Amino acid sequence: MATLNNRVFDNGLTVLDTEANEIHVTSQEAASYLEATDTYSLGDSSSLTVSAPQDRTGGGREVVVAAITDGAISTNGTATHYALVDTANSRLLVTGSLTESQVVTSGNSFALASFNIGIPDPA
Repeated sequence: MATLNNRVFDNGLTVLDTEANEIHVTSQEAASYLEATDTYSLGDSSSLTVSAPQDRTGGGREVVVAAITDGAISTNGTATHYALVDTANSRLLVTGSLTESQVVTSGNSFALASFNIGIPDPA
């Protein structure tokens, strides 16, 4: 059975803990920083908190993205994905699907429940 030391996982996930400083809700999955923060962005929050890496249920490691309660919608549309970005270095760090898509209206706010981002143990 293949194995990876937790240090290997943690060094990858630590980027999210130390560099991610903004979350966007987007109308489709972004493939670049520009798409995440401009082209597909419907709103954002800079109150992003990501935990240090920890054990993942089922094996591997994960970080926990804390709930967002103060997101601001800036564009009408249907939010289907999220994007965590590093604004200091203009980097898209991770994207994912929202649990449910949501029609949003400019000027409104958004909230997201906490969620995990993880790397499973190798098979």
